Amino acid sequence: MDLTELLSFQPNREVVAEKRAADGGDVQDRKRKRLSPPRSSSARASSSRFDDPVARLVPPEALVSTDLRASGGDGSHWAGTNASGMGGGSASGGLDEEERQRILRMVEETNLPEDSSLDAVSVKKILLGFERKVLKNREMRIKYPDDPPKFLESEIELHDELQQLHSLSTAPQLYPFVVEGNSVATLLSLLSHDNSDVAISVINLLNELTDINVMKQAEDEDDDDDGEDEEKGAKILIEALLKGNCLAHFVQVMERLDEKQQDDADGVHNALSIVENLCEFRMEMVCAQAVQQGLMHWLVKRVKVRGYDGNKLYASEILSILLQNSHDNRRVLGDLNGVDILLQSLAVYKRRDPASNEETELMENLFNCLCEALMHPSNRQKFLDGEGPQLMILMLKEKKQSFPKALKVLNHALSNQEGTNNCTKFVEVFGLRSLFPLLMKTPKKKVRKGCSREEHEEHVCAIMASLFRNLTTVCRQRLHGKFKENDYEKVDRLVELHSEYYQKLLTADHSIEKERRRLGGAVTQEHEDEFYLRRLDSGLFTLQCIDFILAEVIVNGDSGTRPRATKLLSQLGDSVRTVKRVLKEYSESIGDADAGNTLMRETERHRIAELLTQL
Repeated sequence: MDLTELLSFQPNREVVAEKRAADGGDVQDRKRKRLSPPRSSSARASSSRFDDPVARLVPPEALVSTDLRASGGDGSHWAGTNASGMGGGSASGGLDEEERQRILRMVEETNLPEDSSLDAVSVKKILLGFERKVLKNREMRIKYPDDPPKFLESEIELHDELQQLHSLSTAPQLYPFVVEGNSVATLLSLLSHDNSDVAISVINLLNELTDINVMKQAEDEDDDDDGEDEEKGAKILIEALLKGNCLAHFVQVMERLDEKQQDDADGVHNALSIVENLCEFRMEMVCAQAVQQGLMHWLVKRVKVRGYDGNKLYASEILSILLQNSHDNRRVLGDLNGVDILLQSLAVYKRRDPASNEETELMENLFNCLCEALMHPSNRQKFLDGEGPQLMILMLKEKKQSFPKALKVLNHALSNQEGTNNCTKFVEVFGLRSLFPLLMKTPKKKVRKGCSREEHEEHVCAIMASLFRNLTTVCRQRLHGKFKENDYEKVDRLVELHSEYYQKLLTADHSIEKERRRLGGAVTQEHEDEFYLRRLDSGLFTLQCIDFILAEVIVNGDSGTRPRATKLLSQLGDSVRTVKRVLKEYSESIGDADAGNTLMRETERHRIAELLTQL
């Protein structure tokens, strides 16, 4: 094959289009838990010429014209081609690797100019053409508002221009020209276009431009120092979108799309994907604007919809991200009746397991949202009013996949002074009957799926410690009475857990001490933080909860508890002095994470000081 034959070669476009459509896949079938969704098939098609060296160097129109000149213009050279339009090739238009490499070498030898490469001038031309098409479409719609055929052609041209803009995603360093040309404002204005297909096309484009995977791929493939320019360009575009109140535009377009239609459902999914991309770069700004521009309200309404679908899963994921990173968003969720909505959405899993892995992910996201919401004090009462304790206890009894998450929710709901009312309700609705069996024996992996043995024991001991802190009078007496049952078997279990976790901590402390000696005087605050995290991973917090419960039972429990616990500790080569040492360290560290809550810190320290005195 000489150069003339090369230039006359064109692939079978119908076959290529079918292959691209097959590669694109269904948006709803993608795995949602990721940094950002993969590029759509339309976006890949729009930028394919920039990915293929042959297509990039030789525009399709040049191939035809050059071929006609070489053959005398009569087209006789096609006489030997097959039905696919490729002489001697396969019916599918494919090339083997050897022939492809030979073609690439021949193209390189011709030294053809890269006319299709993106630079500042070409980007400005593309944007200018786009602005003209937008203006033309707007004028035609105003001139012929009741005659769609008159403005249909301008709408098609506008759609084609939007598809051409997808090529900008290959050069994030050129995004500042998009901002400087005020094209961001134009794109956002098109989200309110009367034709929802145009709005969806804009969403697909913005999803492509803000896709952090595309940006990182461009940065990884760059051999020079342009990576910083690409990151800077991406941040400039994202800041321009946020300054243009893009979240409000997304909410508006998502509300008018009909998710029963697949294209509209994909549009909603891509809009949520853009929000996730924005969070990666400007989390604080997105969290603040989510409340102001109505995104939080839309997300709460979306997760309220019954049943499972892909967009409900994605909405729950975005809601979890916004709650995790903003205390104000947790308060707003309570104001929107979000706690009750989350409880209603989770109630379906009290007696049945999710039907698929995706639905399991949805359930976990809803539980995470509920845990984050309970970190705001005002939501504890809303949890109580919505019969949250009763629902979680039912989940503990049924032992479905919701079991470990329900235990985690109870840990959040009952902790600190804000959980006093929930602690009382927990005892009144016979929650102790479900809790103490979990203390006596850790369930099998099948029951606590997704939760390790250490996490399970930490939640159980933390819940029990919260009950001892917050319960009074009759409920407190019922709690102490449990430790007297069956010849103090629960006291035996506490001593057993104390011994196990204390040995784990001693092993970690020994390793840390060796590290200190190795570092000598070079131990920094960063090292100290790392050492503390290693002690927590070894069960420090769980040990502190266990010893707090053990001290409460010894000091304030039945008269037979102290001799029983002392005897068991002695048999294990331990003593009450170890318990006192652990509680003293616990008292000194209380409140480090919540330095603003002085009253809670002082109350807890006073309680532990009294226990140490009587212990």
